[in-house]
Amino acid sequence: MKKSKVYFIKKITSENIIKIYNALGKKLEGNVAVKLHSGEKGNRNYLKPEFVKDIVKYVNGTVVECNTAYEGARNTTEKHRKLIEEHEWEKYFSFDLMDALGPDLELDVPNGKVLKKNYVGKNLANYDSMLVLSHFKGHAMGGYGGALKQLSIGCASSKGKTLIHTAGVTDNQYELFNNLPEQDKFLEAMADAASSVVNYFNGNIVYINIMKNISIDCDCDGNASLPCMNDIGILASIDPVAVDQACLDLVYNSNDLGKEKLIKRIESLHGIHTIEAASELEIGSRDYDLIIVE
Repeated sequence: MKKSKVYFIKKITSENIIKIYNALGKKLEGNVAVKLHSGEKGNRNYLKPEFVKDIVKYVNGTVVECNTAYEGARNTTEKHRKLIEEHEWEKYFSFDLMDALGPDLELDVPNGKVLKKNYVGKNLANYDSMLVLSHFKGHAMGGYGGALKQLSIGCASSKGKTLIHTAGVTDNQYELFNNLPEQDKFLEAMADAASSVVNYFNGNIVYINIMKNISIDCDCDGNASLPCMNDIGILASIDPVAVDQACLDLVYNSNDLGKEKLIKRIESLHGIHTIEAASELEIGSRDYDLIIVE
């Protein structure tokens, strides 16, 4: 697989998100879904609506999200809608909780390492293209969270999230924590699920990773640790594997002493394996050219 292009801007601003999107030369057409994390109640690190409103309006997009599969403020439609209102997601643009009403949309994973099917919010079928706008940070189960996590766990319904977390054993969320698999199987299930969404959009998808408020914890953690590193920048690609790999490389090559905490989190959970598995599924390349956008 040939090298992918990953674009990079150091200064993190709303205007530069649009600038780096345009640098890709890939215009998203039709009904555009903008996959974002709504932020667990109590979390302070997630990307805020006011910060992302310009790019959402620029692509004429609808912000999309799904319910979770664990206790918290987002595991039922009623609670999640309340939090969406509290976090002011609908102040600037439309917001679609894709699995608010069933049944889910079932996507095949014919070449999956672990999964043969993936369940996503049924409203995914309403969109022609997608902007995956990810907050890059650590994650308590996956090691790190970026584009591949947004594609997999992020687009999955509650049922789909359970299937991923249990590596295909069950889609019953009440049995999730009784069926946690060995770590690499979970990470491979994430890659499988990500591949199904990539294949569904058939090239009509763009990835932007924002490396700010970089904590060892995910935005799904209501009591997340404070950021351990200084902000790094904005990255964009049409390749989800390359954009995540580039973010990890920037962390490892950083002079920021706080990187050790994040690296420890990533390595303790073998986070790189999601990228390895996704690369083997051929939804992207780990080889890339980093292109600086001034």
